[in-house]
Amino acid sequence: MASNDSVATDTIADSIRQAFDSLTRAERQLANKILENYPVSGLGTITQVAEKSGVSSPTIVRMVKKLGFKGFPEFQTELRRELEAKIIGPIAKHDTWAQKAPDSHILNRFAEAVIGNIRQSLGQIETETFDATCELLSDTRYPLYIVGGRITRALADYLFLHMQVIRKGVTHIQPISNSWPHYFLDIQKGDVLVIFDIRRYENSTLKLAEIAHERGAQIILFTDQWRSPVEKFCRYCFSARIVVPSAWDSTVELLLLVETFIAAVQELTWPETRARMEDLEDMFDRTRFFRKFT
Repeated sequence: MASNDSVATDTIADSIRQAFDSLTRAERQLANKILENYPVSGLGTITQVAEKSGVSSPTIVRMVKKLGFKGFPEFQTELRRELEAKIIGPIAKHDTWAQKAPDSHILNRFAEAVIGNIRQSLGQIETETFDATCELLSDTRYPLYIVGGRITRALADYLFLHMQVIRKGVTHIQPISNSWPHYFLDIQKGDVLVIFDIRRYENSTLKLAEIAHERGAQIILFTDQWRSPVEKFCRYCFSARIVVPSAWDSTVELLLLVETFIAAVQELTWPETRARMEDLEDMFDRTRFFRKFT
């Protein structure tokens, strides 16, 4: 069950997914409905949630108790807290942190928060999902498209730069929404689209994911612990803890995931990747792009 410490604990959505196999048929129907438009779909009166989900009020009560809550009101209080966390801006984030900030140095506080985030983020990744995603990223039968948002464009550019060396058929979709339709002209069923989207989720990114999904693209999402609404269109989703003592969220955890994927895909494709890297190094030598000290 999620608690008031959003840095170190699971969200309600995480708890639902972990408990899914133990739920009854009606409870699974309710769980799926809540996850459709999470967390908003869990708000409203218990009668309204029951009607929208096609289940009874007692079913709701039973499920929330299985998740560790005393009852529906406590469940909704936590949902509202998560909703506030998803939409909070940088000034409010800083004020919230500053009120609770200990007296120790920022270097230690920030590092401890990041280390805790990394532990939590890696602990929830299933190795089977990670390996399947690596296989998909390395499969050159499917062109690979990569896009980021206002803050995450640097992560998208970093992944693109490395994947472009590792394999052929990689495209970096520029974060200018009015240019996206041009890229969609070439996207076909099976093509792979990597999307980065963290809180203050961007409407244009959601629309991009929706259109790409309609065209049959396989979407891989990198997001935060509250999970972007893009999740409903994706095949694989990797969420990272991003809260640190700052007005800004941390992307260190996502960068760690990205670099791990780069290393894993390179390992899967090493013979081809090595040939591409040798070709690239030859071009660097011919253009004298880098200094040599011998």
